[in-house]
Order: sequence, then structure tokens, then C-alpha cells
Amino acid sequence: MSDDDLQSLGARIPERGLASADDALDVFLAWVADRGLSLYPAQEEAILELYADRHVVLETPTGSGKSLVAAALHFRELAAGRRSVYTAPIKALVSEKFFDLCRTFGAESVGLMTGDGSVNRDAPLICCTAEVLANMALREGEDTPFDAVVMDEFHYYGDRDRGMAWQIPLLTMPQARFLLMSATLGDMTAIIDDLTERGGRPVAHVSRAERPVPLHFVYADSPLQDTVLRLVRDGRAPLYVVHFTQSAAGETAGALMSVDFTPKEDKRALRDATRGVRFDSPYGPTLLRFIHHGVGLHHAGLLPRYRLLVEKLAQQGLLRVICGTDTLGVGINVPIRTALFTQLCKFDGEKVDILTARDFKQIAGRAGRKGFDEEGLVVAQAPEWVIENQRRADAAASGRGSKRKFRKKSPPTRGYKHWDEQTFRQLIERPPEPLVSRFQVSHGLLLSLLQRADEVGGDGLDALHRLIEASHSTARDKAEMAERAETLLEELVSAGVVDRDEVGGGPDGVVVHEVSEDLQQDFSLHHALSLFLLHAVEQLDAEAPEYALRVLTLVESILESPKVILYAQERVLKGQLMAALKAEGVPYEERIEALEQVSWPKPMADWIYATFNEYRETHPWVAAEDIRPKSIARDMIEQYASFSDYVKDLGIQRAEGVLLRYLTQVYQTVTRTVPADARTPELIDAMAYLRATLARVDESLVGEWERLLAGKAEGVEPDVPVLIDISRDRKSFNARLRAELHAVVRALAVEDWAEAIAGLRHREPPVPGRPQWSPDDLAAALAPYIEEYGRVTFDHAARMAWNTRVTPDGPLVWRVQQLLVDANDDNAWSIDGVVDLRGDTNPEGPLVELIAVGE
Repeated sequence: MSDDDLQSLGARIPERGLASADDALDVFLAWVADRGLSLYPAQEEAILELYADRHVVLETPTGSGKSLVAAALHFRELAAGRRSVYTAPIKALVSEKFFDLCRTFGAESVGLMTGDGSVNRDAPLICCTAEVLANMALREGEDTPFDAVVMDEFHYYGDRDRGMAWQIPLLTMPQARFLLMSATLGDMTAIIDDLTERGGRPVAHVSRAERPVPLHFVYADSPLQDTVLRLVRDGRAPLYVVHFTQSAAGETAGALMSVDFTPKEDKRALRDATRGVRFDSPYGPTLLRFIHHGVGLHHAGLLPRYRLLVEKLAQQGLLRVICGTDTLGVGINVPIRTALFTQLCKFDGEKVDILTARDFKQIAGRAGRKGFDEEGLVVAQAPEWVIENQRRADAAASGRGSKRKFRKKSPPTRGYKHWDEQTFRQLIERPPEPLVSRFQVSHGLLLSLLQRADEVGGDGLDALHRLIEASHSTARDKAEMAERAETLLEELVSAGVVDRDEVGGGPDGVVVHEVSEDLQQDFSLHHALSLFLLHAVEQLDAEAPEYALRVLTLVESILESPKVILYAQERVLKGQLMAALKAEGVPYEERIEALEQVSWPKPMADWIYATFNEYRETHPWVAAEDIRPKSIARDMIEQYASFSDYVKDLGIQRAEGVLLRYLTQVYQTVTRTVPADARTPELIDAMAYLRATLARVDESLVGEWERLLAGKAEGVEPDVPVLIDISRDRKSFNARLRAELHAVVRALAVEDWAEAIAGLRHREPPVPGRPQWSPDDLAAALAPYIEEYGRVTFDHAARMAWNTRVTPDGPLVWRVQQLLVDANDDNAWSIDGVVDLRGDTNPEGPLVELIAVGE
């Protein structure tokens, strides 16, 4: 048997399928045995229950093989010619599972659906987020085309903001069989009883507390650095130091630089592993120092390529310590032996409180590597101020400190909830909290049901009342939601969104509600702000000089606010104002009063608020807080700032990944939502600037999104490959080339030779006959220019389109030339390059290869 057959479970399904559950089970178990695996009792029980056509609630610890049980269910459905779906809470987990299932069942059998796009959406096995399935279930109900549903991380059912997405399929898909999985479910009695009653299919609750790798718990009262050093020396690495803010994780990583726990040979291995890896973002050199010292850093504020590198190094066993946030609890791919909690309290969205037992167990459960460790270790630090007071007391008692009574350190007054060893023990012993229903009614929910009624018949309002009654909410909440449903309907009727008609007349007449034909057919709750964006763009004057910037401002106003960036903008503006007022001799009290009026930039705010309020009169389902004027992408474009300079100017090095993610969202929203006929040349140039910036820094996010839009995912080859040729849209292609060359000229203007080189394409291996440029080479080539003209000019005139020439030079090859504008207006020098897309019509990173610089 080939390795491919051994790996691919899908290859074992005969053409005729496997109608018998027993036959399918035999094939699946043979595949498991051929892989050298043996089932745990909980796995075996769950699989047998699934193959007996029951729902299964699977509550077993992390690392106990829940994924194999899910694979068994998917295999059963595939073998019988039926469809199944896998859901998870975050896109990263969905993507990871998509690739895993492609390897297990074959790429032709697996599809991916996210809010950004889809791959092979008609496949018999679909991976998607819980929200995607919930929207399908609302729209199609019993006709939702899946016979089996795997809901991973089902404890998200109780999430305050998103839990409803885990409940809707349970209420609306009685035809489907469910596998609900989590390590921290808690009391599931009510959900199990409802699931049994709703579909008439029995539910098996498979629950095991025994872990493949048992956990040992320790409470530490030594300083954090001492605790880390002791754990490493005791052979407890790799260890993950858990924080609840990104800044705290970075601070700990920096503090650990003074602790030497990595042998020289491991440091050499880390240097070898990072050789050739770019660390050229503002935070890159700091992260590289951490890594070379043996300390990893992992949180959402880092660039994606840095997070992936840390995960890779951890998987290779090269990092002994990783400082990160509680993302560890939602399945990041970092194998660890020890989980070290720096604190046992966190901000829960409303207040700082002690961790829930569920959050604690989700994180603690990641400790211990199956096949590597005899036990996992979970350590909780005592509060830092308690540890310090004990140190002072010990010093005073030993005579090393002051003979007078020592001064105690006070506990923090903000961002803190006290914990002690008893708190730790309670978290260990306490079961996860019961899952609470998060079902709620909204305009969007009502409209979805009204639209479904228009398509398949029935009454949408009645459907909503039935859904409310079927929900897992309390009787009191159901009554309140029923009243709210009537109120919401009246608002929609008053707004002209829903038409009310009486059919039949007289005492037997029936009132029917239908969604107005004027409402776009593709309406969904998630599209509401996109519809406002289209409405607002139509109000703009496309001939106005600032049209492109105004469109960007509208786009930014409908996106989530990255507060770390906005607060940094506000801090910079306040600093500038304070300096100016000081210089003018303004009294201190007046300066402080003036500073209180300063906020981050909000261009067009009054117009946006007025337009939005007008829009809400006919679209009442849109919440007032959804509109958030701001200027980040626009601010960068107005300054024509590089990513690095903007990060440094705002002092957000530790959160540069947040800026990258935000710019990606801006680019995606313009591309996906702003109509082609509304894109002026200036707006196309702005989009090109954003795309070139993303390519220069880290295009993993936007690159994967573009592949999704084209119907292709990285690492998966469909039957008919879908290739992306970025040169087909010639306007956008030329604009991107201009933007890349302008970024190079900007770097040359400040004599940042390394940044200029980084903005160019470098092939590995080099193309014969094409020069390989270094920063020193570039500096030497421009030395005569600088001697004659003083410096490279970079202003508005230098960025005019006619200074960039793009000339075809054969199929998928172009010659490019960027004129260098000088103070004497000679304009005799230029940067000459080539763009070669042969072999890859959508390469990662910059596109232009440098050929020559000169007259």
C-alpha cells in the first residue's frame, strides 16, 4: 500500500460507496490500524454511537483525539454519498482543519467557506466558521444541505457576542446529526434533552476526565524570571508563559533576556533556523533578539509571518520559552509541556475578574505533549506585589534589609482582581460553568426569516416566534423577545423595508408581511454596513479633488476601530499640541483644557454621521454605534508614509500586526464593495499603494484572501487549477507597479538603501544575466546623482504618473522605468527594472526586479 493510500482515507471509499454503517466502520478502523493508532475508550464509544445514527456530545480533554472522531463521522457521510460540515470559531482553525481534511479525504472532496470567499463550495465536506453555517441554516432551514454537522469548540455556545451562531443550527436543522465537541462543556443536560426531543434521534454523551497526559498543578511564589529559570532547569520546557494583554507578553519576553536558560548549541541552531528570514519590520529586530535568546513571542499584534515562524520553531523544539496571550486556549499550533499563568484575572469585556473555570481549563489543557511527556505542568504565579512583599519581609527577617519596619508594596488599583493559592485550587477543582443561551432577536434575524418565507412560503413573523419558542432561552426571555419581535416588525414596516398586505379580507383575512422589492436580494445582517457604504459613495462628487480620499474615509468608517492605533494617533496629536502651546506661552491650565478636546483624526465626521442617520431612517436594523469615522489608511496615503515609518511615528512597534490586519481589511473592503465604475484613477492608485505596502511587509493575509476569491487555496490543487493573473486588470497592475517604484524612490530620498532594496523583487535562485543588488551597490550607483543634485527628490511632482513607464517586453514580461525628478529639472536619471510573471502570475512580495540605476 502506498504512502498516499495510507494517508488518504477518502481513497478507501469504493466507487459504489459504502451504504452499510458496519462496512464503513470496518474500513475506517482498518485505516486507523494501518496508521499505527489505537483508539482510546472515549474515541471508540463516540465512533460506535455515531455509526449507530445517534447525536454525540463529546467532552474529553485536549489531546484525547476528538479530531479522529470527527473524521469518522465525515467518512461515514462520504461513504454513504451524503454531505457533512465542520465548523470552528475562528478562521485560522477552519483553515487548518481544511488542509488536514484535504490530506485525509482528498482535495476534491473538501471545500472551504468563509466570509471572504470559498473554495470548492459544492464539495461533500465543507469547512466553515459557525456564523457561515448559522446563516445558511436561517436561510434554508431543514433544506440546509448537510446531513451531519461537526461543531468544534462548542463551548463558544456561551460566548456573549457570538454564541447564537452555535445555537441556530441546533434549532433549524432537525434533519442533521450533530457531533458537539469541546474539552470544557459543563452541564449539557438541557441541550441534550432539547436535541433528543427536536429530531427524535437519541443523544450519546461521551465524557471522560482522564487525560492521555495527566496534569500536575503548582502555585509559584517566586519572581517570574526565577520561576521560568527553575522550570527550564528542571526539564519542564517547552513552556508557554500566559498573559492577557499583548503588551504584557512583550514585557515579559524583554525581561527574560537577562535570564540565560538556552545552551550555546541551541542558540546556534536558532541562528541557523532564522538565517535568511526577513526581520525588517520595526519590531522585527526586537523579536529576532528574543528568538536568538531562546524566547518566542506569540500574539495577534505580531505580523502573521512572525507568528508562523514562532510556531514552526516551537514545533521543531528549538524554543524553550514562549511568551504569549491566551490565544493558546483556542488551538494555536504550539506544542508545550508547561503552561505558566502570570495572573489569574483578566478583563472579560466589562470588568476585570477572576478567570472562569472554562477559560482556565481551556488554557491549562494545552500542557503536556502526547508521546513526549509523562505529565503536563500547570503553574500559576502569585500576584507580583505579594511576591515582592514576601521578599522584603524575608530580607528584613534575615537582617539584609532595613532594620526599620519595611514598607509594603500595595496591590494594583486598576486592572486587577486579587487571587491566591486557594483561587488556583478552586479553578482546578471547579467544573466549567453551565453554558448560557445567547439567543436574541434583531432586525437582521427577522429579515432573514421574512426573505425565506418569500422564497418557500409561510409567514416570516410566525417563523421567528417559533424560533424564539424553540430557543434554549428562559421563559421570561422568550416572552420579552416575542414582544420585541413585534416592535422590530413595526419599525421595518414604518421604514418601508417590509410591506404589509391583507389577503382575503373580512374576518378570515390574513395579514402577510413581505420584504420590499426595493431591498437588495443579497441582504444579510453582515452586509448592512456595506450597503451604507454604497449609498454614501453615491452621494460623493467623483470629480472632486479629494474623491479618492473621501471614499477611503467612508470605507474606514464602517470597519472595526483598532484602538491601539487610534490612541497612538491621539497621543501624537496631543504631544504636538502641547509643544505648540508651550512655545506660545499658554498657561498650564489652558493647555490641559485644550488637550482634553483632542481626539484621533475623524475627517468628514459630521457629514458621515448626518448621512448615516438619514440612512438609518430606512434601514433601522443598523446600530448607531456601527459607524466609526477615523483616518488610518487615509493618513498614511496623505503622508505617503511607509509602513515602517508610520509604525515608528506612532510608537506602535508591538502592535504592527494590528496595523497590517487593518490595512488588509481596508484593501479588501474597497476591492469587494466599491463598484468598478466608482473607482477613479486616483482611487486605483490608492488601492495600489495599499497592495504594494502589504506585499512589502507581509502579504500572507491578503494573498490568501485573493486566492480564496479566485477559488484556490494555498497547498490545495483543485481538479482544474484557478490561476490569478494580476496583469489582466491593466489599470490596477500599472498602478501597483507605480506604487512599488514610488516606495523605492521614497526610501532613496532618505538614503535608506536597505529599505529600497527590500521594496524590490529578489529571485532565488537568481536569474542568469540579471544583477543581484545589495544596499551598498545601490548607494554606490546613486553616489554621482547625489553629488550633483544633493538628494533624491520625493514630492507630488515626483509621483506623477508620467514619470513611470511600463512597456511590454514579451508575454508576461514588462520593462519599467521610474524617472528621478531632480531640483534642476534635468530628470536625466532613472531606475530601470523588469517585471517577469512567467511561471507565476501572482508572486508573493514586490514585483519589480532592479536592472540598472543611472542616466
